[in-house]
Amino acid sequence: MPNKLNILWTNADPVTAELMVLMYAHNTLKRKLWEQVRVIIWGATAKLVAEDVHIQHLIKDAQKDGVVFSACVACAERLGVKGELKELSIEVKSWGAPLTELMQHDEKLITI
Repeated sequence: MPNKLNILWTNADPVTAELMVLMYAHNTLKRKLWEQVRVIIWGATAKLVAEDVHIQHLIKDAQKDGVVFSACVACAERLGVKGELKELSIEVKSWGAPLTELMQHDEKLITI
């Protein structure tokens, strides 16, 4: 199994976003503590990402170093931010079944 981390990001607090989710995802990948890091944007976090310019800059910096971002399509559509997320080069897709598969295959998953 590859050295891969998934972070399920549901906490829309901007301080937690910057000082935990984005800092950890970005720095652990840069330091090669993980081969792959994927951040799954779910719930109110989609709205935070679409509206907070500072968070967007942190995401872009992390993307440049290889952190992958993906968002729940149902959440993005209900919150009216699907287009904004796609403009940020964030994949937007259905995450229900893939998240279940991650857990069923005992992949590394942090939920914030």
